[in-house]
Amino acid sequence: MKVLFLTPPLKAWDSHGFHRAANQMHAQAASYVRSKKIAEVCALDCRAMDYDWDMMIKKIADINPDMIFVGDQLFSTCGAAVIWYFNESLRLIKAKFPKIITVASGLWYSADYERQMQLNPWIDYILIGEAEITLEDLLNNLKSKAKNERDIPGLVSRQSDKSVIVGPHRGLIPDLNILPMPAYDLFPMEKYVGHTYWKPFAELMTSRGCPGKCHFCYEWALYDSRSAQKDFTSWRGMTGKRIVDELDVLEKQYGVTTVVMQDDAFNSDTKAMIEFCEEKLKRGNNVGWVCLGRADQWISQHDILPLMRKAGLFMALTGVEVEDDMTLAKTGKGVTVEMIKKTIEILRAQDIGTVGTVLIGLKDDTEEKIKKRLHTADEIDPDVFALDYLTPVPNSPDWRYGIKQGWFNPDTIDLKTWDFQHPVIPTDHLSIEEVGRLGSWCMREYYSKPERIHRIFNSNYDMRVKLCVKDFMNNISKWEANSRVGANT
Repeated sequence: MKVLFLTPPLKAWDSHGFHRAANQMHAQAASYVRSKKIAEVCALDCRAMDYDWDMMIKKIADINPDMIFVGDQLFSTCGAAVIWYFNESLRLIKAKFPKIITVASGLWYSADYERQMQLNPWIDYILIGEAEITLEDLLNNLKSKAKNERDIPGLVSRQSDKSVIVGPHRGLIPDLNILPMPAYDLFPMEKYVGHTYWKPFAELMTSRGCPGKCHFCYEWALYDSRSAQKDFTSWRGMTGKRIVDELDVLEKQYGVTTVVMQDDAFNSDTKAMIEFCEEKLKRGNNVGWVCLGRADQWISQHDILPLMRKAGLFMALTGVEVEDDMTLAKTGKGVTVEMIKKTIEILRAQDIGTVGTVLIGLKDDTEEKIKKRLHTADEIDPDVFALDYLTPVPNSPDWRYGIKQGWFNPDTIDLKTWDFQHPVIPTDHLSIEEVGRLGSWCMREYYSKPERIHRIFNSNYDMRVKLCVKDFMNNISKWEANSRVGANT
């Protein structure tokens, strides 16, 4: 059997400029299947190759796969809108090649599996949660027919009458170090670029889960609704040595110079972080890296920031999100504004550029609260102000609240606009149009301070930080246009 891991024609977030990377879920799952010798694997990245829908179909005809797999572990491609593209690709494929087995997994599918099967009859199977072992079981069972599909954990399938059946809960992989190296050889690695200027480029996923449980987090959509909170907070990470092994492959085989660790909390394990940095320096690995982390973690690791900087950390992200400690507590963030301020200060002291994420469109948001939020972000002063609109995902408290309020119908939402950069829901006090207007105002106001821009471009930051800021500023008008379009959809 031949399994094709498909990335359809996609766009990147407008704030990120020209941005594309290999799908980490595909690279990891393909590698796992290949290591088990249960199927031939290949990948087609239409985004990287600039293929449109017609060329995608032509290439699939040339490849002639038995199964096509779509899905993602993170929404950094184009938010939840990526699900629209996956569904549309499978619709086109099933119409042209009805015998190809279609499989979807990862974000959104894992949390909303029954609805997605009902709304998309062209999907044959959904794999809930972590896909590797469920995909292995499915492929083996398609050959042997030894099991009833309803008995395969994590598998959503159809009966002969087209009704949907769901297997038992699939437990998480306890040790991610058992997974083989991602199958980068299947991807056009020379095509990948970050923020228009970072190349050659890659994104990594070195852990799963998160120690926090913010009510707005996209990770709610990664897990089985029957055990979402337990699975979500079960953080597991790779060893420092294993991560450096991957960076060595990327640097020596593919010439990669810059990576983003897309884990929500890459620095959760201090011991592993020290091991990673020391091993990277020991081997002379020169890949520069960016990572995400919580403010409490950054502060607790204050003493090892010089080591991290020496080992190539040139930019770091932390969540600002809201305007005060009370609102932070309501989100489940578990940090304070003072901790976030301290994080930016200690990172800047090491010449590490900073990204601060901010959310608007929370249920309690008023115009006054949003303006105060901008004021708080302005005082904290991250180098990149990354503003997102609250976009509920299945399993999350915001999803349940939005449905209860009648703000959206999960059966009819236009997923193509659910990319975190269009306002898609109102608040208890503001219309969608008002949320979009305030978002545009915030973005313009933040980047209008000449003293901030002067500080950044005259700093000792790595040039990649300055280029990233430049890219965000160059794309403000596109981001602002989304705010208007979102208000009218």
